Amino acid sequence: MGLDIKIPKFKFPKFKFKEMDNVEDINIEKEKEKTEKQKKDKKQYTAPEFKTIKEVFNYSMEKYPDNVFILEKPEHKAPYKEIKYREFGDDVINLGTGLTKYLNLKDERIIIIGETTYGWYISYMAILCGAGIAVPIDKELPVNEIENLIVRSKASAVIYSSKKKDLIDKVKDSVPMVKYFIEMNSDDKVKGRDVGLNRVMDEGKKLIEKGDNSFENIQIDPDEFKVLFFTSGTTSQSKGVMLCNRNLAANINACEAYIDMRPNDRWFSVLPLHHSYESTIGFLVPFEVGASIAVCEGLKYILPNMQESKPTAVLCVPILVENIHKNVNKSIEKSGKAAVVNSMIHVTNAIKTVGIDLKKKVFKEVFDNFGGKLRMIVSAAAPLDRKIAKWVQDIGIAMIQGYGLTETAPISALTPDYDPRVGSVGKAVNCAEIKIKNPNEKGEGEILIKSDTLMLGYYEDEEATKEAISEDGWFNSGDVGYLDKDGYLYITGRSKNVIVTQNGKNIYPEEIESILKNYPEIKECMIYGKNQDDSKELTITARVLPDMPEIQEKLGKDKNISDEEIYDIIWKIIKEVNKTLTSYKAIKSLEIKTDDFEMTTTMKIKRYKEIQKDV
Repeated sequence: MGLDIKIPKFKFPKFKFKEMDNVEDINIEKEKEKTEKQKKDKKQYTAPEFKTIKEVFNYSMEKYPDNVFILEKPEHKAPYKEIKYREFGDDVINLGTGLTKYLNLKDERIIIIGETTYGWYISYMAILCGAGIAVPIDKELPVNEIENLIVRSKASAVIYSSKKKDLIDKVKDSVPMVKYFIEMNSDDKVKGRDVGLNRVMDEGKKLIEKGDNSFENIQIDPDEFKVLFFTSGTTSQSKGVMLCNRNLAANINACEAYIDMRPNDRWFSVLPLHHSYESTIGFLVPFEVGASIAVCEGLKYILPNMQESKPTAVLCVPILVENIHKNVNKSIEKSGKAAVVNSMIHVTNAIKTVGIDLKKKVFKEVFDNFGGKLRMIVSAAAPLDRKIAKWVQDIGIAMIQGYGLTETAPISALTPDYDPRVGSVGKAVNCAEIKIKNPNEKGEGEILIKSDTLMLGYYEDEEATKEAISEDGWFNSGDVGYLDKDGYLYITGRSKNVIVTQNGKNIYPEEIESILKNYPEIKECMIYGKNQDDSKELTITARVLPDMPEIQEKLGKDKNISDEEIYDIIWKIIKEVNKTLTSYKAIKSLEIKTDDFEMTTTMKIKRYKEIQKDV
C-alpha cells in the first residue's frame, strides 16, 4: 500500500530582495500599530462545544451561506471555479436524501475512493450527517487491496471518482455484497448496480421538493460508530480504526481553542483526503470557521496553484516543508544573497521583540512564490526538524505543529499560535491529557493519551484494542517523547522502531535520520539495526536514497557517475554525522538505494516492508 509519489523539487527564481534595500523607507509607526493589532495574549481562544458534525454543518450553513467554500479547477488550464457554502449545503442534503431514500443505503457502510475533488467533499459530509458509515480508502491501492477493504468493511456501496472507473470495474465481480457503485461527476441512471452521483443528487432533490425532509431530520448519536479509517501503518499491516462524530467534533473544538482561524482564511489542500489528518483538519476545521479550501491539482502543481489561489494556510507533512526550505535556500545561495538574508532574519527578529513585524515586507519575494498571503503552515504526521521549523518562523510564517494518530482522529497535541515553542509538537489539546510512561533519566518514555478524540476501538479486533487502550482509558501511542515543565510535548522516536543495543542502550532512528536529511545530497534515508550472522549486536545501518542532481552538481558532471563515487560522497557525510553522535549511535554500515522508498500516504517510510528487502 505504498504511495507511488515523487516529491517535486520546487523551483524558485533567483531572489533579488529589493525590499531589503528599502527597509529605511518603511513607515515604522504604521507597522508597529499593525503588529500591535495582531498581537495575541498567551491564553486560549474561546472554543465551540460541538458534539456532532451535523451540528457543525447546520451552524456553517446558517452563518456563512455566501462565503466561498471550495475552489476547484475544472481542467488544468482553466481558472479556479468557486463553490459557495449555500451550494455545497444544498448538494450535501440532496445527496444525503438520495443515498438514504432513493438508494435505501441509510446506516450502510459506504466506501469513498478518489482524488481530492468536490464529489469527495460532499460524499463524506453527507455520510457524516446521517447517510451511513463512511469508509475513506487510499486511491493508490491496487485492485486486490481495494477488494480486500470492501470485503473487510462489509461495504454496501462504493462512491468513486471517474479516474478510478477502470480499477472499480475490475473489482465488481468479486464483491457481490456491494449494492451500488456510484460514480462521481456522472449523470447515469441506475443500471444494474451502477449509478451516477449527480443522478443520486437529482433524485434526492426531487424527493425534497415533494416534501421529504427525512435526511435533515436524522438525529446523530455522538458516540455511534460512523467512520472507518484504515491505517497505512509504518510498522505493521493496516488496522481499521472506528471513529464517531464526537471524535471529529472534538478535533474542531480543540483546534479553535489554540489557533486563530478566520472566515477569510483560504486553506490549500495538497494531502490525500482519505487520511484523517486532511479530512478532519484540512476539511472539517476550515468548514466550521467559514473559510475556503483551494484544491491542489497534484504535487507538481503546488507552486503555480498557490500563486493562483493565494492561500493563507497550508496543511503539510514534514517532507514537504523540508523540500520547500531546501530549495528556497538553494535559490537564495545561487542569488548570492545568503549573508544578507541571514542578517535580515536577525534584524527582523530583534525588531519584532519591540512590537514591529517587518518580515512580510522584507521577505516579500519569498511570500510571492506562495501567493503572497501565506500566514500559517501546519505540519503533522511526523516530527519536523527544529532548524526548519525555526526558519519558517524566521521568514514570517506561523509554524504550527500537531501530534496525533488516526486513532486520535487525529489531533491530541497542537501548537498554540499565541505561545509556540520551536521543536515541540505543542500541548495536549483542551479535551486531552498526555503523560509519559516509565520515563528514563531524560524524562523520555512512551506517550500515553486520554482524549475525547480517541477512537472507539480497532475494527473487529478486540484483542488489539485491549492492547492499545488500558482499562482506565489511556491509549498507548507507540511513540516516544518527553514533556517540558509547561506541558509541551517533544517527540524523540517511535518505540516500535527503537534499536536496543546489547548493553541496553536505546537508539531512536528518527533522531539520526533528521540529521542526515539536512544534507542536500541525501533525498531520503532510513536508519535500522541489521542482524549480522556472526554477532548478537545489531549493526546500525543507514539505507540512503541519494539526491542525484545534488551529487551531479557536487561532482561537476551529469553522467557516468560510478556507484563508488556515490557511495564515497554519502559515506563522507556519515563520517561527519558520526562525529556528532555518541559512540553507540554511530552508523557502521551504508546501503545505497536506487529506487524510491515505499511510503505511507503521509510520506513516512514503511520500515517493516523496507527492512524485508535487500538493497
